[in-house]
Amino acid sequence: MAKVKRLTAGARRAQLIATGRAVFAKRGYNATTVEEIARAAGVSKPIVYEHFGGKEGLYAVVVDREMEALHSRMIKVISSGTPRHRYEQAVLALLTYVQDQPDGFALLTRDAPMYAGGQGMPAVINELGVRVGDIFREQFTRAGLDARVAPIYAHSLIGMVVLAGQWWSDQQEFSKEEVASHVAAIGWMGLRHLPAKIEPLISPSQDTKNNSNS
Repeated sequence: MAKVKRLTAGARRAQLIATGRAVFAKRGYNATTVEEIARAAGVSKPIVYEHFGGKEGLYAVVVDREMEALHSRMIKVISSGTPRHRYEQAVLALLTYVQDQPDGFALLTRDAPMYAGGQGMPAVINELGVRVGDIFREQFTRAGLDARVAPIYAHSLIGMVVLAGQWWSDQQEFSKEEVASHVAAIGWMGLRHLPAKIEPLISPSQDTKNNSNS
């Protein structure tokens, strides 16, 4: 009987990351067990614990790598061109990721562990919004706009594209270029006419007055 070659620690870790990525994408975080990951990788459960401390540790590594890959895509496409071109390319990059990396997209949009404090949005989507917010903040500063509000627009973009991407990945009636052009048009028409100062829809004094009269 041929002797099975043992993997090095680095190779085993890489194997477990690849296996975990596939299982988490298919089953979701909550439904996946360490036993299932170990079985898919052809190892015992203690091996998974030895390398990652458990399911949560492995998931964190898998998601972090996925986030870095997506972030790199976005940085690359917005490094040059007009503001409108960079905005459109950012949307297209996200949809290209949806098309090219369905497992990765599933990881970032399924039932990820929640924040400490019980907030409902998966932490990975929030983190992506934070990273895109850094990009927006720089562009707002260059345009002389209030950079503090950049995260509002970044999270709005992420939410819009993620939902459009989920819908599109299920039916794909339109090309990604068509979807990207329409999603980008919604956002760009708003950004290009963005005033230097946004007035609240209802001032605090009006809100207080309305509540007292109700």
